[in-house]
Formats: sequence, structure tokens, C-alpha cells
Amino acid sequence: MIKAIVRPLSVAALALALAAAPAFAAGTKGRAAGAGSSAALVVGATAIPHAVLLNLVKPDLAAQGIELRVVEFADYVVPNTALISGDLDANFFQHLPYLEGNPEWSRALASAFGVHVEPFGLYSATVKDISGLKDGSTIAIPNDPTNGGRALLLLQANGLITLKSGAGIAATPLDIASNPKNLRFRELEAAQLPRALEDVDAATINGNYALEAGLNPVRDSLIIEGAQSPYVNIVAVRKGSESDPRIQALEKALRSQKVKDFISTTYADGSVVAIF
Repeated sequence: MIKAIVRPLSVAALALALAAAPAFAAGTKGRAAGAGSSAALVVGATAIPHAVLLNLVKPDLAAQGIELRVVEFADYVVPNTALISGDLDANFFQHLPYLEGNPEWSRALASAFGVHVEPFGLYSATVKDISGLKDGSTIAIPNDPTNGGRALLLLQANGLITLKSGAGIAATPLDIASNPKNLRFRELEAAQLPRALEDVDAATINGNYALEAGLNPVRDSLIIEGAQSPYVNIVAVRKGSESDPRIQALEKALRSQKVKDFISTTYADGSVVAIF
């Protein structure tokens, strides 16, 4: 198992987490008051496209007597700790390699089902093509092990670096075997990467944060993962909750033709790809 590095939250992420506290409390009180009731389902999510998709299916769950409460987060750490603590019933923001990259999370949480892929890309405010990256250029990458490794694998797939044999998804800049352009790497919290574009030559950015920043992953990226990316975004739950009727109802709703059509229409550029 990979030991994940957990860094302090950004000010924005902490503010959003604190703002969400009343929603947590309301959800917890609601479950305590109605033991055994399936009336409420509290799901944490990042804004785009996760919260968008959840809000899309709210009426479908309401028709089954399930009140879906969506709590938005701006980071990749608190949604898992909140799920483990019981403040959430599920979360929807991550892919399985990220979840499995932290032993504490992987012991307590499991994937209930997958929904879509958000192709990961390299962006720049100044460079128009990867051939324009000069010797010594600075590249910002996510500071969590899984997404950091994903960024390096993307750069390797496009000939910018070569990693040591067997480095895989846990790769770090220390695993770079060949670096012809002498690229320098700055590791930042994933949510900060769009804001860092003005300070670096290029940055690898997760699809949801690119969308939130107004970037089109297909049109604006210098290089991008293919639609067959193994990094499927999942709905995660506490282990043992996979068969919860509320979770099963959520799976049916999120993997419906309605959602598939919405994704194909809203993200026709391929920035979000349904996997069902």
C-alpha cells in the first residue's frame, strides 16, 4: 500500500469545510433521530461535475422518498475523513487509485460504483505546445502521491520525461530517470493548480478543477489523457454500506440514461466521459 502524504488544507478548502459543518450536523441528527430510516442521504462532492450530477438526480431520489443532501468541498482530503467519521453517507470526487493510496482510507472505505472519467491534462498560460517548453521550465503537479504519479505518467507518455522501471502510479519526481529538458517540478495541493498557472510554465490539473477554473480540458490542454483512462471517478462509502438501499438507489440514478445523456450533451468536448 502507498502511504499518502496529507498536507494542510488551503484557506479556501478549510473555509468551505467549516461552512459545511451545519450540513454535517443536520445530516447526523437526521440519521440519529430516524434510526433505520432511509429518508436522508448526505453525499460530499467537489463542485464540477460531481455536485452537478448529484443535484441532477435529486428529483429521482426524492420520488423514492430519499432526500439527497449534497455537501460541496474544495479539497481532496476532508471528504474522506468526513465519510469515515460518519458525517457523510458517501462521497463522490475521487478515483480508486487515490482512495487506495492512503491506508487509513482504504481500510475504512470502499468503492460502491463508478460513474465517469475526467481526463487529466497539462495546461499553460504562456506555452501553446509542449515543444515550446524551454530548458529548465517549471511544471506544477498535484502533491498527493496518486495524482502526482498520474501527472508524471502523462508527461512520460508524451516524451517529456522517462521514469524508472516500475515507478507506476506512485511515481514522484525522484523516480525520474531521464529529463531531457531539465524540467523542474513544484508540488501543490490539487485545488491550487489552476491559480498557479501564472507562476509556472505549465501545470497538470485534474479535470474537475480545470472545469471550475473555466478551462476546457480538450481545447485548452497541451496534452491530455485518452478517454480510456483507468482513473474512473467513484462513489465511495464506508465498508459494509455498499448494499445500503439508498446507495443502490443512488447508483441507479447516477448510472441512468438521463445522466449519460446529460454528460454527453453538457461535456460534448470529452472533458467528462461516462463509463456506463
